Amino acid sequence: MKKLCSILLVMTLILTVVGCGKEDKKTSSSGDLTVTLITMDSMDEHWLKVKNGAEDAAKELEGVKINFDAPQTKVDATVQAQLVENAVTNKSDAIMLAALDKEALKPAVEKAKKEDIPVIFVDSGVNTEDYDAFYSTDNGAAAAMAADHLAKLIGEKGKIAIVNAQAGAGTTMTRENEFRNRIESTYPDIEIVGVQYSDGDKQKALNYATDFMTQYPDLVGFYACNEGSTVGVGNAVDQSGKDDSVYVVGFDFSDDVKALIEKGAIKASMVQNPYTMGYEGVKAAIDIINGKEVSPKDVDTGVTIATKENLDEIK
Repeated sequence: MKKLCSILLVMTLILTVVGCGKEDKKTSSSGDLTVTLITMDSMDEHWLKVKNGAEDAAKELEGVKINFDAPQTKVDATVQAQLVENAVTNKSDAIMLAALDKEALKPAVEKAKKEDIPVIFVDSGVNTEDYDAFYSTDNGAAAAMAADHLAKLIGEKGKIAIVNAQAGAGTTMTRENEFRNRIESTYPDIEIVGVQYSDGDKQKALNYATDFMTQYPDLVGFYACNEGSTVGVGNAVDQSGKDDSVYVVGFDFSDDVKALIEKGAIKASMVQNPYTMGYEGVKAAIDIINGKEVSPKDVDTGVTIATKENLDEIK
């Protein structure tokens, strides 16, 4: 009997030590926590700012490594889904994702959650409730602001066109749909003559904007839904010499957008806070890994309208 009690005591001590070791692994700062950040591409300044925010948060927390990855182009959601699955296979401690397509990424995200890997959306989400936190712009509200601003610039009448990025991305489709809803419900004398999808490619956006201006010589405005589209449309208006008669309101901010606002080819752009998305996303990921509740689950990281008058205040 004494021998049996001794064995049970030893087993209990072993289990206690093992259990403590597992807990220590989650909360330690020994460099064993990896957060995989997967964005739509690795070139746009917007995504690089998300990356910078994530890396700064990791440095503050210590013992956290950021693995940054993205498809080579913005059009291949299948490749992005594979990157998520790779993060699952490699046993990443958390995944931060800016989804190219809200449906195509759903199976990969749900697979990650089945493996108990926290998933944090940044900028653009997936059509599922199976995620842990979402840091993004209130794209619907920002799109309505863009509609109001463009309507004011054109005197609430005339023909306008939309140049969007990806047709399947939840973020950019919200920006398009809510802009359209605001125009159609509030400004009956404004006509949206069409929409084209540039995949965020600046040259494609330039070509589409040029085609719109050729087809509709009386066009008075453009709304562009992301950085690449905004720059492309701005360049088209600049090259046409119509910056005094065709007004551009876009989305996102970069050195190129800033330069075109300074020239007057872009009149305004909706500026997000991508750095905050990356920074707060990593903080949330580590909290979730360590069993802390993140509330609220969905966080609006804010938007500012950049114009020539306030350019010095925009970062």
